[in-house]
Amino acid sequence: MTFQETGIAFQTDKTPSEYRALAALVDHFGFDVLSVYGDLPYQPSFSALLLMTSELRRARLGPACISPSRMTPTDVAGELSLLDWLSDGRAYLGVARGAWLSRHGIRERTPFLAAIRETIEITQRLLLGIDDAYEGQVFKIAAGVRLPYPVRRTRIPILIGTWGEKMAGLAGELADEVKLGGCANPDMIPVVRRWIAEGERRAGRPPGSCQVVVGAVTVVDEDRRAARAYVKRDLALYLPMVAALDPTIQIEPELLEQIGALVAINEQNKAAALISDDILAKFALAGLPAEVLAQAQALYDAGAKRVEFGTPHGLRAADGIELLGKRVLPGLQLR
Repeated sequence: MTFQETGIAFQTDKTPSEYRALAALVDHFGFDVLSVYGDLPYQPSFSALLLMTSELRRARLGPACISPSRMTPTDVAGELSLLDWLSDGRAYLGVARGAWLSRHGIRERTPFLAAIRETIEITQRLLLGIDDAYEGQVFKIAAGVRLPYPVRRTRIPILIGTWGEKMAGLAGELADEVKLGGCANPDMIPVVRRWIAEGERRAGRPPGSCQVVVGAVTVVDEDRRAARAYVKRDLALYLPMVAALDPTIQIEPELLEQIGALVAINEQNKAAALISDDILAKFALAGLPAEVLAQAQALYDAGAKRVEFGTPHGLRAADGIELLGKRVLPGLQLR
């Protein structure tokens, strides 16, 4: 039986002391999973995760997500194995295509589906100690290559971040979880579950082998108006990218283009003003604690294994995490 979990996710824009302090809050309030984003141009995920392990006694933790265009499977295995040791066997690995790559001078590894598959397969082979040659479309490993250090676990859970049918199908074949990043729409969960099921059938895996995780920008505060205004600024950054990926809703392309154009010239307040409350509710978790609780519960009721409350959490991060811990998590009805 799969049990539902609570999650929280962080952007890598903090000082070492801030990472530790926030991780201590996560531990105090008993979140089940802590994720760290892999967005450009922020700090790499693993560095922040390694700092946070010192304050986490029970939560699973991992990067959500690593792009194969930015990191080789051998390096992924190395960072992952160290994180697994420091967390006493509680690490997971998230892999995704990656966004904004060309903007930062990074050439995408193609075909990207093969890059994702091969990153997962090679990482798992290295952790298991398999050392025969691997000849992939994207990555090749010579015979005899082994990790020259001990590993804590030879099987570490895998998450694939995607909004796409083909990638979700691949997750059904290989992964434990699919994450819909930037999603607060319960209607997307059964859609993704169907995509996953096709991959599970191809691989001969039992139904439900791969579960759905949703995560979105979160701002919870006693000042409802301030919380929603704040979250719209953050939502404006990624709404043009993710809104077109949700087949269950229709948003005018012209509106998304206008929001994207305003963000490109650093007019985030004007871009945020174009986002209606109806759109906000599909792509972010925002408002009073009771409102965020109701949004999260709807996602769990639709079949999410985990809801990840994403950065910035509140008008001040610590205040938002405290409200989540005291006023949201205790009210969730999880199975």
